[in-house]
Amino acid sequence: MLAARPVVLARLVLVLALLLAPRVAAADEVRIAVLAFQGEERAARDFDATIAHLGRALPEHHFVMVPLDLDGITRAVAEKTVDFVVTNPGDYVVLESGWGVTRLATLESRGRATPTDTVGSTVVAPNRPGRPIGLKDLAHRRLAVVSTRAFGGWRVIWRELDDAGLTPADLAGLVETGFPMETIFAALREGRADAGVLRTCLLEDAIAAGQVGADEFAVVGERPAPGFPCRLSSRLYPDWPFSRLAGTSPDLAKTVTASLLTMAPVEGRAWTAPQDYTSVHAVFRQLRIPPYDFLARVTLVGFVRQHWHWFLAAGLILAWWIVHVARVETLVRRRTAELTREIAVREKAEDEARANREQRDQFSRLGILGEMASNIAHELNQPLAAIANYAEGITRFIDAGRTDPAFLRDGARGIAGQAERAAAIIRRIRAFVRRREAERETLDLDDVVRETLALFEGLAARRGIPLRVFLAGDLPKVSADRVEIEQVLLNLLQNAVDAMIDTPGRERGITVRTSRDGADAKVAVRDHGTGLTDETRAHLFDTFFTTKPQGLGLGLSICRTIVESHGGRLWAENNPDGGLTMRFVLPGCAGERETEEAP
Repeated sequence: MLAARPVVLARLVLVLALLLAPRVAAADEVRIAVLAFQGEERAARDFDATIAHLGRALPEHHFVMVPLDLDGITRAVAEKTVDFVVTNPGDYVVLESGWGVTRLATLESRGRATPTDTVGSTVVAPNRPGRPIGLKDLAHRRLAVVSTRAFGGWRVIWRELDDAGLTPADLAGLVETGFPMETIFAALREGRADAGVLRTCLLEDAIAAGQVGADEFAVVGERPAPGFPCRLSSRLYPDWPFSRLAGTSPDLAKTVTASLLTMAPVEGRAWTAPQDYTSVHAVFRQLRIPPYDFLARVTLVGFVRQHWHWFLAAGLILAWWIVHVARVETLVRRRTAELTREIAVREKAEDEARANREQRDQFSRLGILGEMASNIAHELNQPLAAIANYAEGITRFIDAGRTDPAFLRDGARGIAGQAERAAAIIRRIRAFVRRREAERETLDLDDVVRETLALFEGLAARRGIPLRVFLAGDLPKVSADRVEIEQVLLNLLQNAVDAMIDTPGRERGITVRTSRDGADAKVAVRDHGTGLTDETRAHLFDTFFTTKPQGLGLGLSICRTIVESHGGRLWAENNPDGGLTMRFVLPGCAGERETEEAP
């Protein structure tokens, strides 16, 4: 090592002189920049054979190797102070994109499964308890790298960390040690870092050279690599390329390429045809660093491409939603049409039912009048007989030659009064039987009962049935249709008469009573008939149920419908001493109810 130092110093002086002196070299001088990631001595040992071979194959040219670091190579290419460049595959991708560098050949290592895939990274850590085992264990730890621009010394592992879900921000920090790469060992020994990144096989070389102990460092995140002699923590990539600058003579590049491909292997290493560096580009593309740093700038197209699966899922959800909405809309329209039809059918059925009910009520009223025909005839006969008597008396008075104006005036007034009485009877009958719409008005039930009894008392008298009436006199007003309530009362009175056909005369009698029930008005019709059996009570208000030989079974059903349509209730009770009492209640008007509730 001491003997080698003068040689190294001499080479360094020569390189500096060449870089700093004006470019006055002979026309046949060819300068080749080489990345010295392990120092100039290692670079000379690795590539002196290549320089010597080119010198022998092309004696008309003088080939000079220029060992440089990454920054130096970039400056040399940018300033065109070299003709060719040998560097790692990551640096080549950057130079290719920025300055049009073109690869001519790729370094290969004979005797390996894939001779050209030899560049990778190995993460090492001091072999002690608590060390990281996998790459995910590097989270919140310090990681030593020679440079953040190094390919095998950082970017390859950066990609593996990205695949593991870690970013540089997840680390405790990056510790840049600078070239040569052996400085990583010093950083780990000094405790400046918890783990370090090496190029593949550098650990084995250091162990073989005695620079580190065999068990001093452990590999982090080791992955299997069949056919590869070294331990590694990453995928493998193509080896270093031999490239020409854009301004280099094409003829020179052609002859250099031909010479490289004919070079015999030296220590198992030789040059082969340029390889595909797509996998290297994939590293830069995934990390979004130059020349793919534009991918880090968010654009609409790039955002969509990056998150296409989410957009696809959103599109599918949106499509499903549109189909769902369309389907629901179709179902709603269909259901709406069905409901419209059903409502129309129901309204039609209700109209028909209303018409049938009105017709049924009409028939019921006509039936009641039919049963009361003799009473009506008797009612009309009374005023007609009185008119006849008045007329006969006046005639006899005139025939007797008497001309007393006062007597004639009284007779004429009597005839007019009886005629008005007959007309009132006819009006009540016509109002009761004519078909019309229900007309609600504010009524006093006592008045309705009186008018109804005026129609009925003749029939009761002919049947020998006494009527007893008890009117409250202070009933709350009700909102009701007068004719319909009269129809209910007449039905109940007629049923009471029919219920007492077989009752002895001395026990006969109908009691009509009105009373106040809070804010409501109540009417009760009591007879002295046979009452109700349990079977009759169960079907009393059913349509077409009747106990009369000639009955239709509509009366009480209609009565209940009328009362309930007024918001009231109709029911029957057997009397303890025999007979039946029918009761119905109608609600008082709003004003009556408020007055009742105020105290």
